[in-house]
Amino acid sequence: MNANSHISSEKLALFYTQLEKNKKLQGPLMPTLHDAQHIFGHIPLKIQKIISQELGESISKINGVVTFYGNFSLTPKGKKTIGVCLGTACYVRGSQTILDTIEDELKIKDGQTTKDGEYTLQSTRCIGACGLAPVFSVGDKIVGNANISKAKEILKEMREHIK
Repeated sequence: MNANSHISSEKLALFYTQLEKNKKLQGPLMPTLHDAQHIFGHIPLKIQKIISQELGESISKINGVVTFYGNFSLTPKGKKTIGVCLGTACYVRGSQTILDTIEDELKIKDGQTTKDGEYTLQSTRCIGACGLAPVFSVGDKIVGNANISKAKEILKEMREHIK
């Protein structure tokens, strides 16, 4: 899949409209990156170059911000994001095996998106539910006291729901 395939002229026009609004703000970079992520579903190099030209920021600074913050992505994300917490409490209670199971089930690695564009898998450092460790999230839903069979069951339900 071409990384620029999701950049339609309509989306570009909307982005430029938002960019003009953001230019009037003090510190326009973060709002512009949030808009780009929302409009395109990711922030590819082509969009980073536009931001660089329009805001007078270096590509390296923009790319550094995009790669530092987990809510920004260089590649398109799936319709659903599955986040597996690898923070200390979750890790010591077996979250790595849950991540490994989900990778096997979806046939992708951490940070990748399934070929059908349905799911993105990403490890996280903490999602703030340590008392329920180990945890993973599916979109906005937190799954606590997780284990391999619970992960497989939820994935099966998700797959049946999209058929």
